[in-house]
Amino acid sequence: MLNLAAPPADFVENPFPYYDALLRDAPVCAQPDGSYLLSRHADLSMIYRDVSLYKSDKKAVFAPKFGAGSPLFEHHTTSLVFNDPPLHTRVRGIMTSALTPKALKRMEPGLVATVDALLADMPQSPDLIGDFAASIPIQVIGNLLDIPMDERGPLRDWSLAILGALEPALTNAQLARGHQAVTEFKAYLQDLISRRRAAPGDAETDVLTRLIQGDDSGQLSEIELIQNCIFILNAGHETTTNLIGNGLALLHDHPHEREKLLSDPSLIDRAVEEILRCRSPNQFGNRETTADVEIGGQPIPAGTNLHLCIGAANRDPEMFEQPQAFDITRHPNRHLAFAGGPHVCVGLTLARMEGRIAIARFLHHAPTYQITQRIPGGRIRFRGYSKLQARL
Repeated sequence: MLNLAAPPADFVENPFPYYDALLRDAPVCAQPDGSYLLSRHADLSMIYRDVSLYKSDKKAVFAPKFGAGSPLFEHHTTSLVFNDPPLHTRVRGIMTSALTPKALKRMEPGLVATVDALLADMPQSPDLIGDFAASIPIQVIGNLLDIPMDERGPLRDWSLAILGALEPALTNAQLARGHQAVTEFKAYLQDLISRRRAAPGDAETDVLTRLIQGDDSGQLSEIELIQNCIFILNAGHETTTNLIGNGLALLHDHPHEREKLLSDPSLIDRAVEEILRCRSPNQFGNRETTADVEIGGQPIPAGTNLHLCIGAANRDPEMFEQPQAFDITRHPNRHLAFAGGPHVCVGLTLARMEGRIAIARFLHHAPTYQITQRIPGGRIRFRGYSKLQARL
């Protein structure tokens, strides 16, 4: 069956037949390194909820991968996603308090203005990733952290390099790029944080000021503060870019669904959920067992790394009727694109808002767009395109 460390040549471009085979034949799939690949929706849901038997901490996994004490190791073992309580609880509480419904409502006019400005300047033959999808989350997160506009240029490349290091197998060049990106981003943030301490922003709208101030549970250390600012960019950038790009590709490839949405724009919320299910921006998560467990009849010892295949779970016929179909009216739609349990994505409401506004306003602007070239992103863990050339 599927070996994530050495996947078939066509897996990155089209993993979905392999996902279906896993669900059918090996939902608990042993890997050569002793880890397991899990694909059933019920198993992933159970693991996400149980923080006692399945931990997120990855120090034991990342030390040999990145080198203990290296820039990538420091980042990925300090940021929110690969941590357990009490750090996870403390950082998540501060972030959640900055992303309240009231705060998001205040952000919406600025997001609409950003999208409309991109559409107004869009050429007739745009790259829907570089000219549109990738620009939106960079501006949104830049606004969240109140990063000056003329300092946002390197953010996307830093994010791509750091997240690229989470692939199951890395080249020396990918590893070096990841270390360099963390080092450069960290140096930039040290300077930005110093400026923000000297001149704090409005904690109601400036997430960086809020993170610096902390909350009733205390303040973050300097390293925790820096690495979780990097995490905010990484968590919200590539995944939201992929949500928008994947959505425009799916609607192009399913003209009946596109016409359905054009005829009834109120379907946009369900359309975004179906895009998230069909082409989850994040295809894999990870957990480590803290005790001996049994999953699907398979005994698994304590200390085992589990690869949680979100992309397969969102095609599980036990959960979804006709899971291979792209249906923007699907309801209910209990996908796992944002994971689940205590580690459910802290920015899920913001991501949904970005996807809803970007896709709806693009369709209004260019209802008959055609995609003329597409280049896959080349990732296993993250699903998206590096280029979507189009004709408006």
